[in-house]
Amino acid sequence: MPGAVYVNGRITPEDQAVVPVFDHGFLYGEGVYEVCRSYYGKPFLLDRHLARLRKSASFIALPVPFGDDGFAARIEDTMKAAALSPWTPGGPDAYIRILLTRGIGELTYDPAATPVPTLVIIARAHKAPDPKIYDEGVALSIVPIQRNAPEALNPLIKSNNLLNNAMAMQRALGAGGFEAVMRNHRGELAECSQSNLFVVSGGVVRTPPLEAGLLAGITRQLVLDLCRETRVPVDETTLHDADLLEADEAFITSSTREIVPAVKVDHTVINDGCPGRITRALMAAFHARVEQLSATPENSR
Repeated sequence: MPGAVYVNGRITPEDQAVVPVFDHGFLYGEGVYEVCRSYYGKPFLLDRHLARLRKSASFIALPVPFGDDGFAARIEDTMKAAALSPWTPGGPDAYIRILLTRGIGELTYDPAATPVPTLVIIARAHKAPDPKIYDEGVALSIVPIQRNAPEALNPLIKSNNLLNNAMAMQRALGAGGFEAVMRNHRGELAECSQSNLFVVSGGVVRTPPLEAGLLAGITRQLVLDLCRETRVPVDETTLHDADLLEADEAFITSSTREIVPAVKVDHTVINDGCPGRITRALMAAFHARVEQLSATPENSR
C-alpha cells in the first residue's frame, strides 16, 4: 500500500514528495525528527513524541511552527491520504515520521538565511517485525563505533543527522546482529543504534542513565513506568560489557518494535538463550497499556 507525505502544506503520494536541495536539512543535516506508530488508527503516545520534538528543536534554536493540535490535524490528514484513517478492523496501522528542518536558504550556517522551517510528515503502512523475534529473541552486536559524546553532539537531540547510528548498524549487520550496541566515550554501554538497551540481573531491570549519553526513548520511559507500576525493581545505572554478557535477560525497546528480547551478544548466549520471564511479563504489560490507551468504542468490542 503506497504511503502519503506532507511537505509544507501539500500532501502527495510518497513517490511524488520532494524537498528542495537547498533545504538545510539536506545540505547540513540541520533538523530533528520523531517516529511513532498507530494502534487502531490512533498515533500512540503522540503527546510525548511532540514534547520530545520540541525539546530537540529547542537545543538547536529551531522554531516549531504548530501546537500539538496543529500537528495532530496534519498527521490525520496525511494518514487519510495514505488510506490509513479511518482505521478498519484487520487493516494496517501507520508508521508516522515527522521531520522538521531549518528550511530553505543560501549556502551558509546563518539561521537568518532560513526564516521558515520545513515540515515533512510521512505516513505509510506499518510493517510489523517477524513475530519470531518476540518468541525467540534476537542477537545483538557490540560495535566499536562510539555514541556521540554530549559535548560534541548531544544525544538528547533526535537529529536528522544519523550517520553515527547508520555506521554502527552497518557494523552490526556485518557481524550478523539484529541491533548494534554502542558504548560512550568512557567505555560504558549507552544505547543501540535504533533502540534503548535493558538488562535483567538478579530480578532487577537495569538500563543506562541519560548521563551515559543516550536518547530519552519514549518506549524506554514507558517501560520504566511499567516496572514501577508492577513493582518490578528497576534501576537507571552505569552498565559495562560484562553487565550485558553476564545478564539473566536482556531486551531492547523502540516505538516501532516495542519490546524485543535479546538472547545473544556476538558469540555469547545470554543465560539459556530464551526470552526471560521478566522480559515476557513486561511485553504483556506493554500490550495491555496499548489496549488501555488506544481503546475506543470501535476497537474495544
